[in-house]
Amino acid sequence: MLVVASKVKAFIKEKGCHTSGELTDALNVKVAEMLTEAVKRTQGNKRSTVKDVDL
Repeated sequence: MLVVASKVKAFIKEKGCHTSGELTDALNVKVAEMLTEAVKRTQGNKRSTVKDVDL
């Protein structure tokens, strides 16, 4: 798990909404996809440090 479910739920609750049980799993998949692409970009630029610009 890459995201902290309690933090996600608290954030959404602050905005006045509810969180479905499937949201954190789906969010975790999206984050993993984003990080995978960022790593590919980093390696393509011959670096070993993933930076904010890689997102």
